Amino acid sequence: KERGTMSHLWPVAACLILLVSFIIVEYRESYAIGVVLKGLASACFVLLGFMGSRGAADARFAGFIAAGLAAGAIADVLLSLRYVYKKRWTVFFTSGTIVFLVGHVFYSVGVWPRALAPFVFAGLGIAAAFFIIRWIFSQIGAQGALSVIGVLYICGVVILNCLALSALIARPSHQALMLLASTLLFLASDIIHILNTFGGNPQFKRRVLNLTLYYFGQILIALSLQLG
Repeated sequence: KERGTMSHLWPVAACLILLVSFIIVEYRESYAIGVVLKGLASACFVLLGFMGSRGAADARFAGFIAAGLAAGAIADVLLSLRYVYKKRWTVFFTSGTIVFLVGHVFYSVGVWPRALAPFVFAGLGIAAAFFIIRWIFSQIGAQGALSVIGVLYICGVVILNCLALSALIARPSHQALMLLASTLLFLASDIIHILNTFGGNPQFKRRVLNLTLYYFGQILIALSLQLG
């Protein structure tokens, strides 16, 4: 049964306002302020998730989704710090990517029991990830070679997408549809981010698109908790 009427929308408004503010200060290269604004924006979707998880019928699912949101917020701050401490760019980028991967693992573990033939769909995810990664390498070239962590991360995101699709097939619902939409937004955002970061021709408009898709993905997955 769907719970409530999406009464917790104020964190969504706060998140989007903070996101726009973050984009503006990053464009102006005020990176220290950007870390604060991005952290606050991410805290909003974490709060939204915890608000939605209270009283959820499936406490296990809600707990893993909330944990994934929290991991995403931590990763957001780590990735932003690479612009403040540029000499440690690689350290913050790698650590942020690892924490993001952990967050997607939380999401996947939460969705797993709901999926139809989860091992089959996870295998399909690995196969699909192979072709997506191969295409990414064809776009970024040798000079933008993705790290092992980056490759594993893309595999994790694609597997999550396949599990979300399987869960929708197994038990169609508004929550399952919203979950799949959020994972698709994550994948699109990550591909844009990789192409923009490692493709040799970074453009700020791609950065804006990457951030927008990502935050809408996190907001949707947090809101999905209020639908079951």
